[in-house]
Amino acid sequence: MDTMGAIPVFVAVVQYGGFSPAARFLGISKSAVSKRISQLEQQLGVKLLHRTTRKLSLTEAGEHYFEHALKANLAARDAEDAVAQLQGEPQGRLRINTPMSFGRLHMAPMIPEFLKKYPRIRIDLVMDDKRLDLVSGGFDIAIRGGALPDSTLVARRLATLNSVLCASPDYLDRHGYPQQLDDLLQHNCLSFSYSNDVKEWSFTQGNQRHSVVVSGSYQVNNSEALLEAVRQGLGIARLPTFVAGPDIRAGKLVVLFPEYKMPELDINAVLIERQYMPAKVRAFLDFAIEYFGSETPYWEQGIEI
Repeated sequence: MDTMGAIPVFVAVVQYGGFSPAARFLGISKSAVSKRISQLEQQLGVKLLHRTTRKLSLTEAGEHYFEHALKANLAARDAEDAVAQLQGEPQGRLRINTPMSFGRLHMAPMIPEFLKKYPRIRIDLVMDDKRLDLVSGGFDIAIRGGALPDSTLVARRLATLNSVLCASPDYLDRHGYPQQLDDLLQHNCLSFSYSNDVKEWSFTQGNQRHSVVVSGSYQVNNSEALLEAVRQGLGIARLPTFVAGPDIRAGKLVVLFPEYKMPELDINAVLIERQYMPAKVRAFLDFAIEYFGSETPYWEQGIEI
């Protein structure tokens, strides 16, 4: 058996977490995937995967093989990208990772428009608030907020990521309007679990920086769930404007301390630096920059922050 031909199958099984999802990705049957992996293990003389009815995991040998197989698979993709540069119309599968709320609220409406313009591209969109690894996850593009932790990645800015402190009018009627930042210590402050500073909120006014250590009854790993809690008057929360903008515009939420600014970040499209940028990736970046790209993102238009 040609082990090189088995590499994409093995990589897909690991990246997608099982034979069935790998088969759907590859467009072949589950039995064909299983047979290919079994043949690969027989030829190599080692078990690469632990299989149970509920879980699939790599053996020690599998971890070593995956590390090298992944590089080989990326090299093959680079070769395909080099050839694709000669083709006129962007085409092929584009695997994208995005945070859940941004994906549902803003990527989901955008992608159908993109696919109408580029019908030969196929999108595989994975929404997850955890920062998944681009290489091991097999992603072409990831949508990220903030600074890049990995210097091997490159970024294209899509929009500004602003956050604001919000509460519902009902909550403020019942608990009072905080007059100064330290008053937040007496309020129920709700938090986003994946934030780098869950319990310490930072603000700037001019050149001065202020921070407040907060506490509250609710912490959640999804911005839309946090928004719903604020809507229902549970407490005060720090929310990105791409989530809270419509409610602020409608008067359902009140922005607190508008004279202070919370840290301003960028929403970036992040990709692995490659010798050849695939036409499908370039098309997506250009489309997304035009769709989102302005000094004032569309979700902030008509509101003051």
